[in-house]
Amino acid sequence: MSPIAHDLTIAKPDYAGGSIVNLMRSIGDACGAPATAYAPFPEIADRLRDAKRIVLLVIDGLGAELLRSVGGSTVVANHQSAKLTSVYPPTTATAITTFMTGHAPQQHGLTGWFMHFRAIGTVAAVLPFVPRFGSESLAAAGVEMGSLVGGPNFFDALKCPSSVLLPEAIYDSEFSQLFGGRAKREPYTSLDDFAEKLNCHCIKADDERYVYAYWSELDRLSHLHGPSSPIIAAHIDEIDKALAPIIEACAGSGTVLIVTADHGFIDSGPTERVDLADHPELINMLSLPLCGEPRSAFCYVRPQCTHAFEQYVRAELADVAHLVSSEQLIDEAWFGLGPPHPELSARIGDYTLQMRDRFTIADTLPGERRLNMNGVHGGAAAAELYVPLVLSGP
Repeated sequence: MSPIAHDLTIAKPDYAGGSIVNLMRSIGDACGAPATAYAPFPEIADRLRDAKRIVLLVIDGLGAELLRSVGGSTVVANHQSAKLTSVYPPTTATAITTFMTGHAPQQHGLTGWFMHFRAIGTVAAVLPFVPRFGSESLAAAGVEMGSLVGGPNFFDALKCPSSVLLPEAIYDSEFSQLFGGRAKREPYTSLDDFAEKLNCHCIKADDERYVYAYWSELDRLSHLHGPSSPIIAAHIDEIDKALAPIIEACAGSGTVLIVTADHGFIDSGPTERVDLADHPELINMLSLPLCGEPRSAFCYVRPQCTHAFEQYVRAELADVAHLVSSEQLIDEAWFGLGPPHPELSARIGDYTLQMRDRFTIADTLPGERRLNMNGVHGGAAAAELYVPLVLSGP
């Protein structure tokens, strides 16, 4: 297949009414949750309010561009009614937390795969809850995730029973336990198992009103092979064949099935990787390892090096990175609207490197294995930001 012609236009989340945060407000309204500061997504309020059940299926990595370019003839694509923006940065750690809290990063405070937690003086990968300097879980070391990243919980705010359908490997993780709240968590082991259990949730007649389901395999394959790979096209076809009968069944079941994603993808190969080890002067100006994402890197700069850091980036990295003050991103509402999480500023460093075109930047700590990905996300390109809104059911 031909490489996807990625839309690399710079794009910001539409928190005023067109983002996944606004979708969650609409779901919350239909399920009796307290109103948030975010407006509901227009045009679906009546449909959700009258539904017997609302099932939200998040397919990790199925951006609007990928669905159009690769899955344009699928049943899923045929039921697409609109597209939404994700949050910033458009990556799993920030967007999945939005789905599970109903809030933007501005409020929930999770800002990327790697985050600096001041309370324990550590840079950690938040979803597996492990520090960068070792493989032992922070939970095993006695750190409670809730003490670092606790916050609003979407499921506990609902006035109806709810369930969460997750991969077996993560359904009982610290993250899933914390943000799943009192929802019933259910694991699955394969696509067939996932489809069977999802179908049961869509057609069952008990009092369960809201179901959150998460499919992760597309994201894993896209990182390994890149979104333009035939392997991705084949997997999207597999997903579509599994979902097609469920989509059709929802028409007469009283269930509204919503299919969307946390982010999109772009192809990015070895020639587009910037290794911080090739810039030792820059390393010496930093007080911490890079945080955030390879497409949106949060830089913690030593105070005496601020001017030199700006000069170096503009002289040596101008072709591959856009340098912006991290506080400017807050001021310009990249992370959300309204009062910020008390730790937000501390979690995005002093500067952000928003990578241009298809470039990435990363560092590698001693003992750490460098991941050579062929598909990436987390930047400011439209291809990474826009996700589909697929609706089925009355």
